[in-house]
Amino acid sequence: MRFTGRLKDLVKGFMQEIEFYGRVLKHPRTPFISKILLGIAIAYALSPVDLIPDFIPVLGYLDDLLILPILIRLAIALIPKNIIIECRGKGEL
Repeated sequence: MRFTGRLKDLVKGFMQEIEFYGRVLKHPRTPFISKILLGIAIAYALSPVDLIPDFIPVLGYLDDLLILPILIRLAIALIPKNIIIECRGKGEL
Protein backbone atom coordinates (compact mmCIF):
# COMPACT_ATOMS: atom_id res chain seq x y z
CA MET A 1 0.00 0.00 0.00
CA ARG A 2 2.79 2.46 0.86
CA PHE A 3 4.67 1.57 -2.30
CA THR A 4 1.81 2.69 -4.54
CA GLY A 5 1.56 5.97 -2.62
CA ARG A 6 5.27 6.63 -3.12
CA LEU A 7 5.01 5.68 -6.76
CA LYS A 8 2.11 8.09 -7.27
CA ASP A 9 4.10 10.86 -5.56
CA LEU A 10 7.10 10.11 -7.76
CA VAL A 11 5.01 10.19 -10.93
CA LYS A 12 3.28 13.40 -9.81
CA GLY A 13 6.66 15.05 -9.13
CA PHE A 14 7.99 13.90 -12.48
CA MET A 15 4.96 15.32 -14.30
CA GLN A 16 5.32 18.63 -12.44
CA GLU A 17 8.96 18.84 -13.56
CA ILE A 18 7.99 18.15 -17.17
CA GLU A 19 5.34 20.89 -17.00
CA PHE A 20 7.89 23.26 -15.46
CA TYR A 21 10.36 22.61 -18.30
CA GLY A 22 7.56 23.27 -20.79
CA ARG A 23 6.77 26.63 -19.15
CA VAL A 24 10.47 27.52 -19.11
CA LEU A 25 10.78 26.70 -22.82
CA LYS A 26 7.76 28.87 -23.66
CA HIS A 27 8.78 31.81 -21.46
CA PRO A 28 9.83 34.78 -23.63
CA ARG A 29 12.72 35.82 -21.35
CA THR A 30 14.33 32.39 -21.07
CA PRO A 31 17.84 32.65 -22.55
CA PHE A 32 18.19 31.06 -25.97
CA ILE A 33 21.07 28.82 -24.81
CA SER A 34 18.86 27.37 -22.07
CA LYS A 35 16.15 26.61 -24.61
CA ILE A 36 18.73 24.89 -26.81
CA LEU A 37 20.11 22.79 -23.91
CA LEU A 38 16.63 21.75 -22.76
CA GLY A 39 15.71 20.93 -26.35
CA ILE A 40 18.81 18.76 -26.71
CA ALA A 41 17.98 16.99 -23.42
CA ILE A 42 14.43 16.29 -24.57
CA ALA A 43 15.58 15.12 -28.01
CA TYR A 44 18.23 12.86 -26.47
CA ALA A 45 15.72 11.37 -24.02
CA LEU A 46 13.26 10.59 -26.81
CA SER A 47 15.81 9.54 -29.42
CA PRO A 48 16.33 5.84 -30.10
CA VAL A 49 20.00 6.63 -30.77
CA ASP A 50 22.34 6.62 -27.73
CA LEU A 51 26.04 7.35 -27.37
CA ILE A 52 26.37 3.95 -25.71
CA PRO A 53 23.73 1.38 -26.75
CA ASP A 54 21.36 0.34 -23.94
CA PHE A 55 21.98 -3.37 -24.47
CA ILE A 56 25.50 -3.00 -22.99
CA PRO A 57 25.10 -3.88 -19.30
CA VAL A 58 25.32 -0.91 -16.91
CA LEU A 59 27.13 1.42 -19.32
CA GLY A 60 24.18 1.52 -21.69
CA TYR A 61 22.00 3.28 -19.14
CA LEU A 62 24.81 5.17 -17.45
CA ASP A 63 25.07 7.66 -20.32
CA ASP A 64 21.36 8.47 -19.93
CA LEU A 65 21.78 8.91 -16.18
CA LEU A 66 24.67 11.33 -16.68
CA ILE A 67 23.94 13.30 -19.86
CA LEU A 68 20.30 14.21 -19.20
CA PRO A 69 20.77 15.62 -15.68
CA ILE A 70 23.88 17.54 -16.73
CA LEU A 71 22.10 19.16 -19.68
CA ILE A 72 19.04 20.03 -17.58
CA ARG A 73 21.07 21.36 -14.64
CA LEU A 74 23.21 23.51 -16.94
CA ALA A 75 20.14 24.89 -18.73
CA ILE A 76 18.42 25.76 -15.44
CA ALA A 77 21.61 27.33 -14.05
CA LEU A 78 21.68 29.77 -16.99
CA ILE A 79 18.09 30.95 -16.42
CA PRO A 80 17.59 34.02 -14.20
CA LYS A 81 16.10 33.13 -10.81
CA ASN A 82 13.03 35.36 -11.30
CA ILE A 83 12.03 33.38 -14.39
CA ILE A 84 12.45 30.08 -12.54
CA ILE A 85 10.34 31.36 -9.64
CA GLU A 86 7.69 32.63 -12.06
CA CYS A 87 7.54 29.32 -13.96
CA ARG A 88 7.50 27.21 -10.78
CA GLY A 89 4.77 29.42 -9.27
CA LYS A 90 2.44 28.91 -12.23
CA GLY A 91 2.37 25.18 -11.56
CA GLU A 92 1.24 25.61 -7.96
CA LEU A 93 -1.99 27.43 -8.79
